[in-house]
Amino acid sequence: MATEQNSFASAAEWEDIPAEKFEIIGTDDFSGDIIARPKVGYWADAWRRLKENKIAIVALIVLILLIVMVAVGPALSGYNFEQVDTSAINQRPSAEHWFGTDSLGRDLFARVWQGGRVSIVIGIVGAVVASVIGCIYGGIASYFGGIVDDIMMRVVEVLLSIPYLIIVILISVVTDSKSIGTMMLALTLTGWCGIARLVRGQMLQLKSQEYVLAANALGVSPLKTIMRHMIPNTIGIIIVAITFDIPGYIFSEAFLSYIGLGIQPPNTSWGALASAAQQNFMFYPYQLLFPSLMIALTMLSFTLLGDGLRDALDPKLRK
Repeated sequence: MATEQNSFASAAEWEDIPAEKFEIIGTDDFSGDIIARPKVGYWADAWRRLKENKIAIVALIVLILLIVMVAVGPALSGYNFEQVDTSAINQRPSAEHWFGTDSLGRDLFARVWQGGRVSIVIGIVGAVVASVIGCIYGGIASYFGGIVDDIMMRVVEVLLSIPYLIIVILISVVTDSKSIGTMMLALTLTGWCGIARLVRGQMLQLKSQEYVLAANALGVSPLKTIMRHMIPNTIGIIIVAITFDIPGYIFSEAFLSYIGLGIQPPNTSWGALASAAQQNFMFYPYQLLFPSLMIALTMLSFTLLGDGLRDALDPKLRK
């Protein structure tokens, strides 16, 4: 009897609750089609993660400033980088000559930024050309595999064992030239080997993926499969490799110019400026300071940016 009374009491309590309390809210027939957050693509997500890396962003800003100054800097001083003024020899930095002058009275501000054009162009173009050659070579080796892969990789190992300094000297002797084109040829002749090995390793992992097997089953040509399917899926790693290779090319150019095998007067580069300034370093240290500082800033910025890109383009870090 007590149980029945409790049941009647409970039923009476439920009857006292208004019907609107039982309305279902927050759902409708179309709620399953609502996207919880906007769709984020691979590159947008990579840019978001890169912006979170403050060091990489600072490096990117420094690189942008350097490139802008390299583009417009020679015109800001009001002097031509080849202009000789015998009345202004070895002057210290002043309002008239912001970076001072060299032993021939030429304005160092104009010469530093003019030399930056050569150094940065060699670094970027050299890294891009080497990456293109390395991607194609590594892609072909990994795609065919077997004896083709073995032969192509042995060629790479032989080329890597040859010091690039010997190649530069040989090309300079054979062509009787020390121009930018000769230096570019010498630096890229073996510079693509590292990229080729990196791309080969990545593409060996992609060979067994379903989209590559489907392309093969549909009769797609090997070159088309490599260029349209395999290389684009390694583009993130290639971009990072290019970013890390650019400082190497800039330093190689600076070293070759420093020892007299690079850019020849009246043209100049950061390495050539440093080479000319080291003779008077004890008396005029500022002549060596500015080109050396630009080399260090450029190499450090590219290295830090490459480190940030490596983290940003890694799909395993996506959230």
